[in-house]
Amino acid sequence: MAAASVTRGEGEKPVLDFCVFMSGQPGAELLEKAGRELRASQYHVTTILAGGEYQLLAVEAPNVPQEELKTAVRWRLKDMIDFHIDDATIDVLDIPVDQNPAVRSSHGMFAVAARNSVIEKRQNLFAAAKVGLLVIDIPEMAQRNISALMEPEGRGLAMLSFGADGGLLTVTFKGELYLSRRIDVTLEQLLESDHDRKHASFDKITLELQRSLDHFDRQFHFISVSKLVLAPTGATGLDEYLSSNLYTRVETMDLGSAIDLSRVSGLAAPAQQQRFFFTIGAALRHEETRL
Repeated sequence: MAAASVTRGEGEKPVLDFCVFMSGQPGAELLEKAGRELRASQYHVTTILAGGEYQLLAVEAPNVPQEELKTAVRWRLKDMIDFHIDDATIDVLDIPVDQNPAVRSSHGMFAVAARNSVIEKRQNLFAAAKVGLLVIDIPEMAQRNISALMEPEGRGLAMLSFGADGGLLTVTFKGELYLSRRIDVTLEQLLESDHDRKHASFDKITLELQRSLDHFDRQFHFISVSKLVLAPTGATGLDEYLSSNLYTRVETMDLGSAIDLSRVSGLAAPAQQQRFFFTIGAALRHEETRL
């Protein structure tokens, strides 16, 4: 289990106060131990769902009053999710429109749907561990939080990360999430020693990136994507491969370029940064407007 704490200051890099990895059987006992040792009662506590525990769907924003928004989105999702809508916990995230449109375009939003049983299980876990839980978040938003720190002024940023759940591509602009795509290539496949299998994964990633970024350019023509940033992986060769096969500029990220890591030792290696990437991203969450 990974845990991290971040402090934000005005006009400064966020500071990583600590990040720890605790080994053991995942469950209430390990969580209670972490909460006790890290003094969780002194913090706003956030947890993030795994990739298979929710669905993130893009939908057209219903033309209803704000207080009726979630109900209206729920009706739209009933034929889009793979379980009964009565068993779903729903939340929504706005996708801002072009502020100076030459042509009026549709207004979209993201809807997050998770089974009630998944949410209840996570809540019960923290309750059993006597750790007060404030927010249940998703990896897309954790990655958005890091991406927002690295955006060039007036331009969008694409970010690509990898973990046990596969690859995650996001595009952010002015701190908002505009695109999310899952790529069916895991971190383990990127670390593959067999050259042919590894490069087959590289080909798959490249094709998905080309399709996704072309789609983004057509849908959000008012956003210019400055570059693609690869989150830390500990793997080799992917940055050079993508640079040779994409029109978009590609850079490999060091978390220290966005976050002050001076209080924590042992995070210089990309593999260690990868281990804590989503945990630190979740810890960067700050209060947002609710829809």
